[in-house]
Amino acid sequence: MKKKMQRNLAILLVIVLAGSAVTAWWFWGRQKPLPEGLIQANGRIEGDHYTVASKVSGKIITLLAREGDEVIKGQVLLELDDDQIRAKVEQAQAAVKAFNAQLKAARTDLSTLKESVPLEIATAGAGVVHAKAVLGATRVKLEQADRDARRYSELFKTGATSRQQKEHTNLALRVAREDHAVAQAALTQAKKQLAGAELGWERIKTRTSRVSALEAQLQQAQATLAEAQSVLDDLTISAPATGMITTRIVDTGEVIVAGSPLYDIVDLDRLYLKCYVPEKQIGKVRLGLPAQIYTDAFPDTPFPATVRYISSTAEFTPKEVQTPDERVKLIYAVKLYLDANPKHRLTPGLPADAVIRWQEDAPWAKPRW
Repeated sequence: MKKKMQRNLAILLVIVLAGSAVTAWWFWGRQKPLPEGLIQANGRIEGDHYTVASKVSGKIITLLAREGDEVIKGQVLLELDDDQIRAKVEQAQAAVKAFNAQLKAARTDLSTLKESVPLEIATAGAGVVHAKAVLGATRVKLEQADRDARRYSELFKTGATSRQQKEHTNLALRVAREDHAVAQAALTQAKKQLAGAELGWERIKTRTSRVSALEAQLQQAQATLAEAQSVLDDLTISAPATGMITTRIVDTGEVIVAGSPLYDIVDLDRLYLKCYVPEKQIGKVRLGLPAQIYTDAFPDTPFPATVRYISSTAEFTPKEVQTPDERVKLIYAVKLYLDANPKHRLTPGLPADAVIRWQEDAPWAKPRW
């Protein structure tokens, strides 16, 4: 009987101690819930990704960046073999240089022709005017000589003048005829010179067409050069944005095809925490709400963030969520974009906890589990 009482007393003592322990945990050991107005969530830090690809095919001869490297926009990441395309560029440059020289000479010739043709036409025109005047003068002299010769011939028949005088007038008539013939020939020659000078307008048209043709050829050569230069430039692959290389897919000596991915870069200044909010709390979350993000690496340093994305479709909680009882509930994906990432201390892939404040007067508190 005494042993039975001792056993009951021991059981009662155990029950009392267990109750005391539970009570002590309830008041001092358990985590207090977050203040009203805060929502807690967790997930992994991610970032805006940029896939680096080549526009052309080629063999990698120089690899200048690897995983974990921080790069800036425009920094060269790798170079492809450029021997063939560089030869095409040099050939196109030579063609452009040659057409430039020809075009310069043709333009100079055209400019000179435009200045000389009007002058030649004016000079030839003046020659025609002069030849006509000379011809008119010789015609007058010829007519006068002809009249004198006929008059002296009649006078000679009547004996009113001497033979010498008659012969002199006949000689003057012959000279006048020759002078008139020469003047006619000079006028014909002057007209031919004027016609030849006026052909200068056709020469100007021909030279203008030549200049236009050379300009077109030069433009085509320049386009060929620009195309070849563009391909040459594409053989040097540069970073499309500032960030950190998270994945490198290729190595030196590999032959790549156009469009194949080479690197994956994440923008360390555009990181966000993709977390999950239970269905019963998603109605409190809205775009623009402030949040604070905590990581294991910096447990006492909150990183300010802002709600920038709220999924419109519910899903089952992913397995990476820490608490087993939360994995069977419907949740909504929410993205909290970091306001800043000082010294790039945070990187993609880090697990993190977040506190979202949906009431303005709610005091901030660290996440609790």
